[in-house]
Amino acid sequence: MATFIPALSACTSRMTSGERRLAERLETKLDDDYWLWYDVPMGPRNTHPDFCVMHPRRGILVLEVKDWKPSTVQQADKQNWEIIPDGIPKTVVNPLEQARQYAHQVVKALERDAQLVQPNGPHAGKLAFSWSYGVVLTNITRKQFEAAELHHAIEPHRVLCQDEMLESVGAEDLQSRLWDMFPYMMRGVMSLPQMDRVRWIMFPQVRVQAQDSLFDDNDTEAELPSIMRVMDIQQEQLARSLGDGHRVIHGVAGSGKTMILGYRAEYLAQASTASSKPILILCFNEPLGVKLHSVIEAKGLSDRVHVRHFHKWCRDQLVAYGQTLPAYNMPVDLKMVDMVQRVINAVDRQQIPSGQYQAVLIDEGHDFAPEWLKLVTQMVDPTTNCLLVLYDDAQSIYERRTSRDGSKPFSFKSVGIQVQGRTTILRINYRNTKQILQTASLVAADLLTAEEKDDNAENGDGVPLLKPISCGREGEAPRIIRLPSLRDEAFAIADEMRSAHQEGHAWGDMAILCADYSTMDICAQALAQRSLPFNVRLRAGDFAPGANAIQVMTMKVSKGLEFPVVALPGVGHMPAPGEDEKEAARVFYVAATRATHRLVIGMGRGGSFGRRLVV
Repeated sequence: MATFIPALSACTSRMTSGERRLAERLETKLDDDYWLWYDVPMGPRNTHPDFCVMHPRRGILVLEVKDWKPSTVQQADKQNWEIIPDGIPKTVVNPLEQARQYAHQVVKALERDAQLVQPNGPHAGKLAFSWSYGVVLTNITRKQFEAAELHHAIEPHRVLCQDEMLESVGAEDLQSRLWDMFPYMMRGVMSLPQMDRVRWIMFPQVRVQAQDSLFDDNDTEAELPSIMRVMDIQQEQLARSLGDGHRVIHGVAGSGKTMILGYRAEYLAQASTASSKPILILCFNEPLGVKLHSVIEAKGLSDRVHVRHFHKWCRDQLVAYGQTLPAYNMPVDLKMVDMVQRVINAVDRQQIPSGQYQAVLIDEGHDFAPEWLKLVTQMVDPTTNCLLVLYDDAQSIYERRTSRDGSKPFSFKSVGIQVQGRTTILRINYRNTKQILQTASLVAADLLTAEEKDDNAENGDGVPLLKPISCGREGEAPRIIRLPSLRDEAFAIADEMRSAHQEGHAWGDMAILCADYSTMDICAQALAQRSLPFNVRLRAGDFAPGANAIQVMTMKVSKGLEFPVVALPGVGHMPAPGEDEKEAARVFYVAATRATHRLVIGMGRGGSFGRRLVV
């Protein structure tokens, strides 16, 4: 069965009857290695062909579908057709010409990529694999096509007719009809990296956000990236298939949850109108909020998509609706609790309105206390009812899963989130190399093993504990530094950062993640003595995601971020005296999985984590 994007169940409501029949035939009669897109914006001009079919050995096929009956078509030539669809005559572009234009726009964009074209020979500069286009006439048989002499307007081999897409038609016969649309012999086979490059160019929406913000498709002279990172096909299918209602995605670290959230926010923003309510993205950690805001701002969507970390949003709500703020001199922790409660009370009294947002998207939902989730769920406009929660219990490092009094087990239903039948699980970690993920999992092995069964998990209302599966990307083994003191570790890490920069990594690609503020201070002193650029995140507002400087922050606030090069000093001192070992393992797991390419671990003291690592 072919992979259909969006999932067929998510788009049948907007298909014509003929498109629906064709979609069902293609999905069931094409093999597993076929990918199908329906009505997805394609190429630099965001054109919308009805169907695009991709296969590694076959190539790319663009299809335009028409539900016209023989009586609908009054006259046809190679450029225009005169039709009477509803009793009113009108002239339309020949559907084959329409498909041809869609295909040529994409091919022209693909031919800019030297890795997708033939390097020499008579076809130098042309695509190294086949492509074509065709028309599907869902209500006209081959006999009727010939009787109407439509072959003068469309080459017969470029048409799939009604009787050639019946359920009784064999899979081989249907595939043969499709590939007869190609006017020449197959050129070559697309490798998996080439297929990713094709998707990067054809579907800009699936690019990882870092690359998408740095490349202008409208600049025909812009140099294409040497490495093109895109969502995998499951992530793309999920992102494009999310419908209305409440949705929860359970995903391991590095599975692309935040990327899917960004796609969803962009899709909703582009589909909104001037009268639509705004879209709200919420997270717990302030640095992640800053990062997400920078991504949304780069896309020009910040007027329609509001990004806040939870406590900033709570303060904004109190100010916007004239509510009293907590006393200025309260301890910070108590102030945050009091501020949240003030918002909850004001919403209950209807002094702060519910239903303020067209959609609410929650990143790192495992960090939200149940009463927070209940509060935020009320902010969704009931006419849209659009809520998305991203969740990974293995990264829950703030112990907020139980209710405040600890008497009730957590379930999504208990906080007003209706997700039965609307949950998705992502188990594959794409962010980390195989070696980095193995190291993180060695320390967090107990964390990633379910101790007791969540009775609600089976029906989709509970929280499953997911063990990550590596995507298999190889890399260098994490470097373990064993030196007698934290100060020695800090200088060794500074030297590692300088070496990484000499190898081509930007300073902004690096982070030093520490278990506590005293370790941050020691690392900052070492970086300063080595004259390396760095930025220390001590309080809200200190994190600048675009700065070309080594980021120094605590392990906890790094959640949701990623960096090519990450150093973890002082791991040999974890867990700290009196700290729960399992909770420290969660924090280490979160920090280690921030690294996409290189991980450096300071293990100068032989703590319990050191004994778990095999080096």
